[in-house]
Amino acid sequence: MNANADMPRKAASALIAFFALVPFYLLVLVSLKGPEGGMATVGLVPEFHAANFAEAWNRSALGLAMLNSAAITVGAVALLVFLSGMAGYAIARVNSRLNRAIFYVFLFSMMIPGIINTVPLYTLLIRIRGINTHWAMIAVLAANALPFSVFLYASFIRGMPASMEEAAFIDGCSPARSYWLIIFPLLKPVTASVVILQGLGIWNNFAQAVFFLQNQKMRTVPLAISLFFQQYGANWPVMAAAALIGLAPAVAAFLAFQKFFIRGMVTGAIKG
Repeated sequence: MNANADMPRKAASALIAFFALVPFYLLVLVSLKGPEGGMATVGLVPEFHAANFAEAWNRSALGLAMLNSAAITVGAVALLVFLSGMAGYAIARVNSRLNRAIFYVFLFSMMIPGIINTVPLYTLLIRIRGINTHWAMIAVLAANALPFSVFLYASFIRGMPASMEEAAFIDGCSPARSYWLIIFPLLKPVTASVVILQGLGIWNNFAQAVFFLQNQKMRTVPLAISLFFQQYGANWPVMAAAALIGLAPAVAAFLAFQKFFIRGMVTGAIKG
């Protein structure tokens, strides 16, 4: 009975996975076509023309773009985890009107698209000389991702027993020290969720990067691929290869953290 009851669920999951993987598989097929290949001549079997990847790498300057994206992503995610974790801990553990008001402000901020702030942010960054700098992009992208991350941390910490910190307080441990020594090590699942969800968004960010990173040497992966597509729009195999190269680090990061990501999302949903 249980096996029969799970069949529709498994069939639906397989169907969703199929439709999600088909575009990716077609991208792989196009990237392995020969120089004369195109979208209209794509078959179901790869041709293994791997020279497209070398050509895409050499022409698109993806190496420098990946270094820029990695620096911005790592910096923004580290800042995001540092700030949102402490904010979520304070909101979850201190039940005051001010903290509840701040939490609702964060929830309201989640409804505002980040692109709306682009013009005032551009004006601000010009004044503080933040255009074409990594530190400005790190600050902007971390701030954009902060509300949802605080929501995840606060929801997760609310489900944790407060007795662990109370014992530490009795022994003379400060709130900051109890957070870093006792609570933060237990936040691996939700931290992995924040790293993957927000890290992928930061890595793929285009809306802010196209305005704030105008110098060619500061371009990130989405900007480099966009410019490459404009220059080599007729060469579909090389364009597909460039897209796959840009996707590779994000896919690798997801595969590395997926176990913690799924656990964090499920646990956070139950506790929240």
